[in-house]
Amino acid sequence: MSPSTIASMTTTQHGEKVSHAASPRFDWIMAALATYFVGGLYLDGWAHAHGQVDESFFTPWHAVLYSGQLLMVAILSGVLVRTVWRGATLREALPRGYPLSLVGLLLWFIGGPGDLIWHTLFGIEKNVEALYSPTHLLLALGITLAVSGPLRAAYHRPAGERRRLSEQLPMILSLTLVLSVLTFFMMIAHPLSNLWGTGWEESSNEAWGMTGIMLETALFMGVILLLVRQWPPAPGALTVLVALNAIAMGFLFSGAYPLVFVVTRVLAGVAADGLLAWLKPSVQRPGAWRAFAALVPVVSYGLYFGAAQLTVGVIWTTHLWVGSLAIAGAIGVLVSLLVAPPAAAALPSSSTT
Repeated sequence: MSPSTIASMTTTQHGEKVSHAASPRFDWIMAALATYFVGGLYLDGWAHAHGQVDESFFTPWHAVLYSGQLLMVAILSGVLVRTVWRGATLREALPRGYPLSLVGLLLWFIGGPGDLIWHTLFGIEKNVEALYSPTHLLLALGITLAVSGPLRAAYHRPAGERRRLSEQLPMILSLTLVLSVLTFFMMIAHPLSNLWGTGWEESSNEAWGMTGIMLETALFMGVILLLVRQWPPAPGALTVLVALNAIAMGFLFSGAYPLVFVVTRVLAGVAADGLLAWLKPSVQRPGAWRAFAALVPVVSYGLYFGAAQLTVGVIWTTHLWVGSLAIAGAIGVLVSLLVAPPAAAALPSSSTT
């Protein structure tokens, strides 16, 4: 890998070398490896959801997961060593956005052996406890930092520099992977891994279902609105983000793959792209911004319950499932206020006598 493949360098008037953002090729390499890494995470999740694990740390699923981590470590460590060998300092050795990726990967050298020790001392975690054991949460932090390198790298480029979807894809993939790590750890409540309110067995729990819809909407819309505010997404970007996350989450459902409901989420991504083109939401257009934030989750869950009605049925009452659409829209608006708060009204100056 040539230096131009990694990043360009410039020299300040004081002779200090400063690394530029990573090259597009390097972003693509890291986005591909990060996708493999998170794919290993979901493969392990699928195995747990379908009873394909045993009382051992050494499983095929862990082999895929940890090989993804080692591949990313090898690339970033190789870049760091080579750049330092050529005279750079440790601070400037990696392209902007990627030092934290290496930190996250190194956390796995703590969390991985720690997970093995934890399993040895306390046994293999079951069900909910498998998500939230201390070593697994450390690994969750590490993988999130690792796969968000292309996303952070995009922050170091001029706003609007990359407008075509092909140019935005490494950043879009990175953001999708961050979202997918987060939704993986909320699989106990996520609608696509539980099919709340539908005719599937054990999907009628109203409290869990409403909690899941509210949590997922906040997370889902937070990521979408961050993308829309920070970068002008190219046509199709939201479809890619939403569809890939939905396809992955479907594998965490304990029954047969919920294809119909995954397709509804893909269509929701297409609708989000359409609403983006139609409303043109931005901080400078607050009405369009709020409307977009409300409509995307309403359309998403409208498609979800519509598909359920046409296939396995909706077992929630009309009061509840229609109310869930209203709650989802309201949460979308609230998240939009956090991502882009309205300008504070100027307070009248107080007069003194």
